[in-house]
Amino acid sequence: MENFSIFNIFTMLGGLAFFLYGMNVMSTGLEKLAGGKMEVALKKMTSNKFMAIILGMVVTVAIQSSSAMTVMLVGFVNSGIMSLVDTIAVCFGSNIGTTFTAWILCLSDIDSGGKEGIGSFFLRLLKPESFSPLIALVGTVMIMACKKAKKKDIGRILVGFAVLMTGMDLMKNSVNPLAESEEFKQMLTAFENPVLGVLVGAGFTGIIQSSAGSVGILMAFSTSGGLTYDMALPIVMGLNIGTCVTALLSCIGVNKDAQRVAWTHILVKIIGTLVMLPIIIVLEKFTPLGDFMNNTVGYVGIAVMHTAFNVINTIMLMPFTNQLVKLSHLIIRDKKGDTEKKDVFAALDPRFLATPAVAVETCRGTSFEMAEITKKAILDSIALLVEDYDEDKVQSVIDAEDLIDKYEDKINSYLVKLSKSSITGKDSRTVSKMMHCVGNFERISDHAVNLIESVQEMQEKGIKFSGECVHELIIISDAIRENISLSFDSYRQDDLQTAHKVEPIEEVVDNLSTELKNRHIRRLQNDECTVELGYIFQDILTNLERISDHCSNIAGCLIETDEKINIHAYLSDVKESDEQFRRQYREYSEYYFAKLEN
Repeated sequence: MENFSIFNIFTMLGGLAFFLYGMNVMSTGLEKLAGGKMEVALKKMTSNKFMAIILGMVVTVAIQSSSAMTVMLVGFVNSGIMSLVDTIAVCFGSNIGTTFTAWILCLSDIDSGGKEGIGSFFLRLLKPESFSPLIALVGTVMIMACKKAKKKDIGRILVGFAVLMTGMDLMKNSVNPLAESEEFKQMLTAFENPVLGVLVGAGFTGIIQSSAGSVGILMAFSTSGGLTYDMALPIVMGLNIGTCVTALLSCIGVNKDAQRVAWTHILVKIIGTLVMLPIIIVLEKFTPLGDFMNNTVGYVGIAVMHTAFNVINTIMLMPFTNQLVKLSHLIIRDKKGDTEKKDVFAALDPRFLATPAVAVETCRGTSFEMAEITKKAILDSIALLVEDYDEDKVQSVIDAEDLIDKYEDKINSYLVKLSKSSITGKDSRTVSKMMHCVGNFERISDHAVNLIESVQEMQEKGIKFSGECVHELIIISDAIRENISLSFDSYRQDDLQTAHKVEPIEEVVDNLSTELKNRHIRRLQNDECTVELGYIFQDILTNLERISDHCSNIAGCLIETDEKINIHAYLSDVKESDEQFRRQYREYSEYYFAKLEN
């Protein structure tokens, strides 16, 4: 290998680094553009296996990584979003989708055949070495000049693609001297052993954890002219197995079904290789296929083999989904009497941080769970103000408050980690809204416990409110319930129109509270109520008023974040000059004060 030196190896490794970095930049940009739609689509997965395969393909093409897709599926099953059976068809689609990169790389093999003319010009223009510099320039300009995050992400995708293709070109050029080397051709004869080819492909891909990178290197080596179809096919099968290393690493510390997702992914690749490789070897020996397999392979041939292996594997194993699940249960066994306790915070999986848009959506789902628990706790505590004492309901509110505290801690810790990731402007706003609203949910639950303490005090002392007090509490409680419903719904549905209805009711609650406090003072002056009950009544009204304030904070956070306005200036202005606010306030005020007088 006279012309091949250590510097060629340096160039090849540098090319691989460019390739992997470009792939990472491109996939990050694509994933940002796709946003949380991927997670939403996967959560809505149906039993239609064909649609699941298509979805797996589309998502994998979008994020340019079957390994990342498998890691996401492990996280979804671990958090209970998806079942083990649902993931198998998605895995098959992911395996097919990951071959898309190989077809992109085939652009590097376009050749005009030495011809001149307009046709040759366009063929040469299709070569990445011709258009990659222009794409890199356009992408760089978009990153530097564009203000919108989406256009910047498109720019990063373009730059990532250009870097990827530059890396491919470097790898190809670094191995060109091997075409004339007899020693290299003799070394390649070792790959006539298909088992060695599978092991090398699996081992190398396991190390770099990228089947696309392995395919790129294999294509680069094919330019030497010494690689045949029968040598390349086992390596292609091996690299498909090697890409499962990431899935294996991702199943550390997850529940058993999530571990089975990773193992099912591995089993599909291993079974496919064990079935197809012997068949190919037999056909080579006893059919004309052997003559074809001895031909030199090129970029397109490698891409065809990569795609064919995964498509045939899918067709072959898809009917045996249930058997694959049973096989995964044999590998990851359930112990007798071993029941896994569901982790309510499993959706806050660190694995999702690798795909921030998915992490945002799963975290948002967890915040919805927190909101529902908070809503039930506060409504139960409000109901206990006027209903008969119920020890079970009292304890459930106290337990809910403890759980809500844990939700706030877990969600905020996760959001801090997430905010350090590269996320889109939209996702950044979603994170900001979650941070503010989660804090308000927790404080509302604190007020729920405060109300419960008032109820317990009355129960222990054997005292009760008068019929007039109960009637007043029912009226203001109704207004609070409506405000809770509007604010919580506006958060869940991200509905600004509903959010704008919260502040008018909040103003009415403030006025009701002031009126009820004045009425109670008059009752105290007329000896119609005890001082002890008076203090409790004042505490209840204060807590109800604070709850309404936090509802206003939730709605205000949505308005401020999405409409990009200062909420304090907005509220001051809207109360003075907004006709819709005044109309809604008037309607709510007339309604609740009329009920108060009846």
